[in-house]
Amino acid sequence: MPRGRYSLHDPHDHTPLGEEHFQCAPGPSGWRYVSQLTTPAGDHQGSVDLTLDDLGRPIRLELHAGGWQVRGAALEGVTWVRTDATGTHAAEGNVRAHAFTGTSPAFLVATARLLRLTPSSATRVRLVAFTDPVLAPRTLDQSWTLLDSEAHDTDNGPLTVDAYQVTALDTGERHTVHIAGDVVLSAPGIELEDLRSPPSRFD
Repeated sequence: MPRGRYSLHDPHDHTPLGEEHFQCAPGPSGWRYVSQLTTPAGDHQGSVDLTLDDLGRPIRLELHAGGWQVRGAALEGVTWVRTDATGTHAAEGNVRAHAFTGTSPAFLVATARLLRLTPSSATRVRLVAFTDPVLAPRTLDQSWTLLDSEAHDTDNGPLTVDAYQVTALDTGERHTVHIAGDVVLSAPGIELEDLRSPPSRFD
């Protein structure tokens, strides 16, 4: 069960945004990721709880940030309910999309797991992003390409690192994401600072 810590920063000006303390593991339903987010000063600022099925579809998502909560799942596309802290303001949303995304590294692993690309293959994916600081939903389209998969020798056996090129189809902006199993090694705005056990290997 990998557990560790990511540091998060603005990918454009590198302003520190905080840290994400996480643990994740494959399980009977597929894969689960839970984390707690802290501010640069160390104060609690939110949480992520994401469960995927064996095909990489989100069967349960719960986010907390900025006094807001989102619960969602893959249902007729993706469906979610966004509420304030008191529960008096709730809005339901549904989009014909493949999955969810956001600032958490969990969503990069989830999208890669959903697409299951082979080297040099590419595909288009529609996602619903919950944007900081109030988890506002936004639908976006991306293109994912698996550039290469490279095996590295470690004390725990070979570790395969996948390099993906992710393109935002509305702006054309491109960036590279490196993922090993269920851990993001590097991505814009994300740095893996601490990992206390090896990444899990997906079948």
